Amino acid sequence: MLYGQCVFLSKRKQMHKAGFVNIVGNPNVGKSTLMNQLVGEKISIATFKAQTTRHRIMGIVNTPEAQIVFSDTPGVLKPNYKLQESMLAFSESALQDADVLLYVTDVVENPEKNQDFLDKVARMSVPVLLLINKIDQSDQKTLGDIVEKWHGLLPNAEILPISAKNKFGTELLLKRILELLPDSPPYFDKDQLTDKPARFFVSEIIREKILLYYDKEIPYSVEVSVERFKEDEKHIHINAVIYVERDSQKGIIIGHQGVALKKVSTESRKALEKFFGKPIYLEVFVKVDKDWRSSERELNHFGYNPE
Repeated sequence: MLYGQCVFLSKRKQMHKAGFVNIVGNPNVGKSTLMNQLVGEKISIATFKAQTTRHRIMGIVNTPEAQIVFSDTPGVLKPNYKLQESMLAFSESALQDADVLLYVTDVVENPEKNQDFLDKVARMSVPVLLLINKIDQSDQKTLGDIVEKWHGLLPNAEILPISAKNKFGTELLLKRILELLPDSPPYFDKDQLTDKPARFFVSEIIREKILLYYDKEIPYSVEVSVERFKEDEKHIHINAVIYVERDSQKGIIIGHQGVALKKVSTESRKALEKFFGKPIYLEVFVKVDKDWRSSERELNHFGYNPE
């Protein structure tokens, strides 16, 4: 009997684990920074501005024994227009197929913000890891009070304090995720890093530069579409279009004598060359697409159609 048990345990030890680990939470709590740290690559753009992430983006971590499919999602918010409705749909879809849910908060936000979404998280049957991020910006007593508050809101969640930016607690988090993953064959090829095509990362990198270099409403009125992506052995040729909603916004994006657009193009090209590891020939144009954020047809064209 003991021998049989030993054989059984040995087989269990060799089982492959795989699953979907979905990252959700309110805007600006550090979800994208955490995603990039866990994957070990810059999959999601991350800036200091809220609503940087607009899509649900997968980053895949592979080991011989496991495959972790992480999903970064937009920050949860109450929608004011159709683009934000699509962003919320991406976040809510992450509650449907998670094997493990990472709910990210931080040491400054109101724990009861977006209570409707939080109630859905509380009803989930899969393991929920509540991650209190940015603990380097807090003290021990304040952190203790935050933990106690979250214990009351999500009593079934495991609470882990982390600092994604400083990589504090991320190794422990990865270890715990691996323990919670179900036995399963891999869902994707073992050499696959993400579910998104190259064109997606081109548009995201250009949009990241716009978020960094323009103020107020401009970055939120912008969408980037890649019209041409041609790669040969030595170079990549890219034509991209920055869409805005107003003629006045087009003028701001271009800037006086094209200086602003040239800066965005130059910094985007540098980032793209680092991302793809090849010289990039990049041409960027600006066009007006009136009220695209409120047009279902245009949002579908830009890929904001959660399945």
